[in-house]
Amino acid sequence: MKGCIFCQIVAGEIPAAKLYEDDRFIVFRDINPLYRVHLLIVPKRHISSVNEVDDAGNEVLHGIFGVARRMAEKEGVSESGYRLVVNAGKDAGQVVMHVHLHLLAGEPLRPL
Repeated sequence: MKGCIFCQIVAGEIPAAKLYEDDRFIVFRDINPLYRVHLLIVPKRHISSVNEVDDAGNEVLHGIFGVARRMAEKEGVSESGYRLVVNAGKDAGQVVMHVHLHLLAGEPLRPL
């Protein structure tokens, strides 16, 4: 989608230090991390918000958790623990209007 920074990263128009990539997802570190480990897991298919997930989007969201598990293992935090966060809408803190999953870890996280 034109103007979407994550779509531009997926297209290679904006550089990102990719930690993982396959035909459906790309993973890179957040440029303003909240924790020692703060990864963004981004579907290559543009879906603006969880509120816009359709049947095809359900398959994307199903696969994102497998990528998250593999990335937690790769980062060495699968045993100590990690948090997965999806923000839906501006009031929830969604800054980029392209569905993505935050993987947070590497230190004790504040309870919700």
